Amino acid sequence: DQTYFLSYLSQAQLARAWFPIGRFIKSQVRELAEKYNLPNKHRKDSQGICFLGKIKYPEFVKFHLGEKKGDIIDFNSNKILGQHNGFWFHTIGQRQGLGLSGGPWFVVKKEVSTNSIYVVHKSEYEVSARKDFIVRNINWIPYAPSKTELETKLRHGPHLDSCSISYLDDGRVAVELANEDQGIAPGQYAIFYDGSDCLGGGLIE
Repeated sequence: DQTYFLSYLSQAQLARAWFPIGRFIKSQVRELAEKYNLPNKHRKDSQGICFLGKIKYPEFVKFHLGEKKGDIIDFNSNKILGQHNGFWFHTIGQRQGLGLSGGPWFVVKKEVSTNSIYVVHKSEYEVSARKDFIVRNINWIPYAPSKTELETKLRHGPHLDSCSISYLDDGRVAVELANEDQGIAPGQYAIFYDGSDCLGGGLIE
């Protein structure tokens, strides 16, 4: 399911897009590969960016963006805990590969202008879970839905959260999740669904 990545396409772009196997689920594609004896019929599922092949993601990013030292900062105390090789190597919610002692630590913010990443300790990260946030710059694929009880996806993967939305006067949308989430961060996308239909999404403030 690539709808999380495709949700920001416009109607003009979608009108020119073609998804030849879009009506099949993965198990059906596997069956067809077996039926027609395709050379990749037993290939393992991709767990990363499929077009990179055997190239590791950090190597790909390093080749295109290079490295630049920056500070790893404790979000609450503003104390510098260490250094990293570029904010573009890190994602919100990340806990692996930070090289910090006394952890686990989680990335909660990235400051692009200073090339800094901010982290909190696990004990504080668990307290940071919340249910409410605001979404802006929304792209509704067909149109803004009239129903307010939907589902949302806050990161790539199969998991969907039940939510309710309300429209604000300035075009933004207020979202309330059914359950708290620890990984809500500004700059991430919230994508909305009605059953299996992807309705669109926008940026979390």
